[in-house]
Amino acid sequence: MNYGISGLSLIPVRKEPSEKSEMITQVLYGEHFEILEQMVGWCHIKFAFDGYIGWADQKMITPISQRTFNKIEKSPSAVTTDVFTIIPVNDEQNMMIVAGSTLPVWRPYKKEFRIVKEVLPMSGNVSYGKIKNVRELIISQSLKYFNAPYLWGGRSPFGIDCSGFTQVIYKMGGIKLPRDASEQVHCGTVVSFIEETMPGDLAFFDDEEGNITHVGIIWKRNKIIHASGKVRIDNVDQFGIFNIDTKRYTHKMRVMKRIIP
Repeated sequence: MNYGISGLSLIPVRKEPSEKSEMITQVLYGEHFEILEQMVGWCHIKFAFDGYIGWADQKMITPISQRTFNKIEKSPSAVTTDVFTIIPVNDEQNMMIVAGSTLPVWRPYKKEFRIVKEVLPMSGNVSYGKIKNVRELIISQSLKYFNAPYLWGGRSPFGIDCSGFTQVIYKMGGIKLPRDASEQVHCGTVVSFIEETMPGDLAFFDDEEGNITHVGIIWKRNKIIHASGKVRIDNVDQFGIFNIDTKRYTHKMRVMKRIIP
């Protein structure tokens, strides 16, 4: 088994091959990956989407051939945009998948996709092909996550971290971002002043050592949507994020970036 795909709603990916190890990210339904190494019960995987590497429970992985992996890479895919979608597994079972899930080998006219050997129908909303009004989509999708709990390593409405939030939202907009804020900050072009930002731009924040530790999505002038305790909306200016509940600054501004052309 050298390649795999997620046939589950979520697969936790851990820093080390142990259930006690911290979760560093999640594989969403339909995302595929390369298996770099195998240990007893564990697989060291590398995401095809962003190159992220971590350990996943072997029992949760659906193996695929290199031929299938290559076919998925070359074929069109769609990304779910409904917060939750029910898809059929067989005649007796359904599965709930979350926004940002991938529908491999998407057939838009039939509204169906293929995962391994199964061809499954999809009745929910999807993002596919060239997307119009990307900024509007990113903001509308961001607001659907309002009050989703913060979860380190999370990428779903059940729990999500700051960079998982920006990555999944941008994925729905047809834009690939790296997994971590420290890598996302290298994308796009700098926006010098908060007054020049546009909805959907990203803002990055650092700690006392200058390390990028947080990222959020600019909503409108002086407002930001970000995951901190929960997905929330706060004020933002050239100094950083001003929490509207505690009435104090919580994150120090480092740089604002424009990813969307």
